[in-house]
Amino acid sequence: MYLGFYTMNFLDADGMATCTSRYDYSGYGRSTGKPTECNTYADIEAAYNCLKENYGVPDEDIILYGQSVGSGPTIDLASRLPNLRAVVLHSPILSGLRVLYPVKRTFWFDIYKNIDKIGSVNCPVLVIHGTSDDVVDCSHGKQLWEHCKVKYSPLWLSGGGHCNLELYPDYIKHLKKFVSSLNKKLPKPDTKEITAKDETISKATEAACSEKPKEAAKCSQISRKSLDSRVGKSKTVDAPEKPRMSSDDIDKFRRRRCLVW
Repeated sequence: MYLGFYTMNFLDADGMATCTSRYDYSGYGRSTGKPTECNTYADIEAAYNCLKENYGVPDEDIILYGQSVGSGPTIDLASRLPNLRAVVLHSPILSGLRVLYPVKRTFWFDIYKNIDKIGSVNCPVLVIHGTSDDVVDCSHGKQLWEHCKVKYSPLWLSGGGHCNLELYPDYIKHLKKFVSSLNKKLPKPDTKEITAKDETISKATEAACSEKPKEAAKCSQISRKSLDSRVGKSKTVDAPEKPRMSSDDIDKFRRRRCLVW
């Protein structure tokens, strides 16, 4: 029931961490105090602050390691650290109540609600679990891995129990591979390709800009033609009207047609 901190600043030639910080939670091992949920959260917070304040280790160089009940404080802290390097979950639990009963929902009185917090962990997560674990069933580790944002290839140790996974050779190999993958640096971009792309973009932009005045000229000619056609139509409309009949002519016309009496 412990949590170890692996700092990427202390890597050997093989990519394995040469310096770890390990401690026992309150009420476990040689640690005094009572084993309560609040105390374990305070314990991991104290260890984290020690790394930050006393050793000046940035979050980007910290890997949290939580085993069994220790997965609760580990996931809780990881869900609140967006720049964390990675997390390792060793025989983790979905929640405290789910270890005892196969419940499908989270109740308010449940403890270590890992299943509800794992989705807030933004860094890569490695899950290790034994298939013959009779304390915390392997289904806990599998469900947590399925809910991870950044999944790393998990390790399901066939025949592994709850407290003997360190004895399996694949355990060290897989953990070493995981830490080494985090230490790999991204390849530097090719400056020649970037320059070529920039030149292509600039040429395309210049060509587009040079075509715009021509298009504008075409549009102006079209608008002139349409204006001239309008003027031509207006001339036909404004043609002089035929002379109208005078009032005397109208009276004569009415008398002839017997319209006046």
